[in-house]
Amino acid sequence: MPKPLREDDALLAAARDAARRAYAPYSRFRVGAALAGPFGIICGCNVENASFGMTICAERGAILAAVAAGHRAFDRLAIALPDSPADAPATSFMPCGACRQVLAEFVGPEFPVLIDGIGEYRFAELFPHPFVLPPARASAAGPARCDPT
Repeated sequence: MPKPLREDDALLAAARDAARRAYAPYSRFRVGAALAGPFGIICGCNVENASFGMTICAERGAILAAVAAGHRAFDRLAIALPDSPADAPATSFMPCGACRQVLAEFVGPEFPVLIDGIGEYRFAELFPHPFVLPPARASAAGPARCDPT
């Protein structure tokens, strides 16, 4: 069960602002994300592409921007979906599986995820069983290579 949100939360306001900058000409479904950490707030918005598989979600956009800026420690994530109908089921407000897996690379099970209009969840409530490589495998020397033969 999600915890209630504070409407005056600056992180939610940043996610709402990011959603207004989304590029969503195909779905007309704007999403904004705001990631907080010791660095402040970094935002992302969904950026669609005519080749739908190339679309970048707001959550991944925020995480990628933070990592590109050298950050790896995050405190909270807020997500805003202003085009989602208020009477839509909570499941239609949740991050997609790809975004959850990318988040799992950087956050723990207690990490707070604020979903605008729904509430605050712990990451483990949204993604209880992420894919994780065993430590020895993850630290293997170099990338895997395809055998051309």
